[in-house]
Amino acid sequence: MQKIPASILIQTKNEEASIEKCVAALRDFDEIIVVDSNSTDRTAELAAASGATVINFTWNGEYPQKKQWQLEHAPTRNPWILFLDADEYPSRELVEEIAAIVSDPLERRVAFDIPISYHFAGKVLKHGHRVVKRSLLKRGYNHYEDTGLLKLPVMTELEVHYQPEARGDVGRTEGLLAHHDLDPVRTWFDRHNRYSDWEAYIHADPAMRRTVRSSKSLQGQRFDVVPFKPLAFWVYSYVVRRGFLDGRAGLDYAVALATYYWQIGLKTRELKRNGWRLADHA
Repeated sequence: MQKIPASILIQTKNEEASIEKCVAALRDFDEIIVVDSNSTDRTAELAAASGATVINFTWNGEYPQKKQWQLEHAPTRNPWILFLDADEYPSRELVEEIAAIVSDPLERRVAFDIPISYHFAGKVLKHGHRVVKRSLLKRGYNHYEDTGLLKLPVMTELEVHYQPEARGDVGRTEGLLAHHDLDPVRTWFDRHNRYSDWEAYIHADPAMRRTVRSSKSLQGQRFDVVPFKPLAFWVYSYVVRRGFLDGRAGLDYAVALATYYWQIGLKTRELKRNGWRLADHA
């Protein structure tokens, strides 16, 4: 069977629990490249044994970060790139949709936002809030802008929570990208505690917040300006988006994300109270 003419770029760092399943789910694609950040476990070894090409990435603390570096330097042989984490894999519907997109010589869109099917607390969530990521990109038409975020004291090597800028039309897929995190739920809270630090620094600086907002999805831009965000998000996710239909996991997820937004607000107020400004740390 002819392979789908797209290159997969998988971001990894100590992902030995997930990487084999991730690579196996991508067998229909022409090229799979794992971009590993100096893993200390068997991630690189298992990825190579599964048939992926493995390249190493060491961040120097400056622009570009990991995804933009790949857009500039990863040796892909296809014009279309699908960015994935090791705990993500495309549904069969999404695989077929991507195949049609990248094989169409008349396709004029240069990037696609992909909705995420989230796995939380042992259950696939079919309702509630759905995250959307701009993960399918045509090379040469997309880039992660240097927004000045690297001046923040909590930045890491990977661009998170903001989207690449597209030089052209952007579409949205119907098919879903499955996010199946095999780590214990405490790691979700560990990550989001770090994310809330990052978001708080951004929210404490009005100019930076406007810059980052402009690089988010339309959904993210709208939600960024919603007042009483923890309560508003809980109502939106659990009631409006019918998260209650997912049972206890739906309730837990809505509460967890509402708590995340509460953390952002609490940390932002503390930074403002202490007079923190990005310009003072540039």
